[in-house]
Amino acid sequence: MPTPSSRMLALLSLLQVRREWSGPDLAGRLDVSPRTVRRDVDRLRELGYRVDALRGPAGGYRLSAGSDLPPLLFDDDQAVAIALALAVAPASGADIAEAATRALTTVRQVMPARLRHRIDAVQVVTTPGSVVVDPGVLVAVSEAVRTRTVLRFGYAPAWPPGVEDDRPPRRVEPHALLARNGRWYLLAWDTDAGDWRTYRVDRILPKVPTGLPFVPRDVPGGDPAAFVAARFRGAGPSGDGPAWPCVGTAVLQVDARTIAPYLTEDAVLEALPDHSCRLTAGSWSWPALAALFAGFDADFVVTGPDALRDAVQQVADRLRSAAPE
Repeated sequence: MPTPSSRMLALLSLLQVRREWSGPDLAGRLDVSPRTVRRDVDRLRELGYRVDALRGPAGGYRLSAGSDLPPLLFDDDQAVAIALALAVAPASGADIAEAATRALTTVRQVMPARLRHRIDAVQVVTTPGSVVVDPGVLVAVSEAVRTRTVLRFGYAPAWPPGVEDDRPPRRVEPHALLARNGRWYLLAWDTDAGDWRTYRVDRILPKVPTGLPFVPRDVPGGDPAAFVAARFRGAGPSGDGPAWPCVGTAVLQVDARTIAPYLTEDAVLEALPDHSCRLTAGSWSWPALAALFAGFDADFVVTGPDALRDAVQQVADRLRSAAPE
């Protein structure tokens, strides 16, 4: 016969995995009477869990959000996932390192030994970036995205940091909040510009919420993450087209294995028989692409296109003038 405590844990586990349960279904799964289920539900409510009663011929129950955070019950995989997520949280770009460390300590203390060993085997050393986002700002921006309400905010210039510009507050229709390379970005439709804009969340200074709803627009391509990535690569207003606006090819006098670790995932590298290699890569401008090939510290010959050949000559002239004899 299970103890009342173990039976309540089993009941809580069932309530967490399904939206709604009928009373008879719960009684059958726990092998108890419906009256016992009602008593156990009352005990869960006393512990802070909000369990709503459902109307109907047989009645039912649903676990809902309460005013306080009660104890939670996780399976092994969920517990490990939460612990690992907390361990790498300082590198997320959000200013939650201290809170994440305290939460990880709390979670680890209540884990069974078999799970603590799995967590302790992963020694994570994070390298937080120099730019972090106030969690309150993340919540405010995310709430505007979720509720589809116009967001009003000041926007700090890139330099000097932390100073709000003198422009009137921006008013945008927020569509997506994205994390990219340790920074947070908001993808929004700027009604004044009549175009999509990407804003760094660490530079957003939220104003009083407007509460004004808007009708969501279709993000070009249907994928906000892909659209923002294309914008960072210099794509046009539609966010489509090639991965980079400038793509070229050159043969480098260096072994392919030497430069492979330093290439972007969309670069195409081909090893040649004489320990040289052929590289096709892209960049946001032709001079930047020419500098990319020159940065491998190896002789190279441009295969094409002509725009890349011209850019290589321009960069060479610029470098010669930068270090006159």
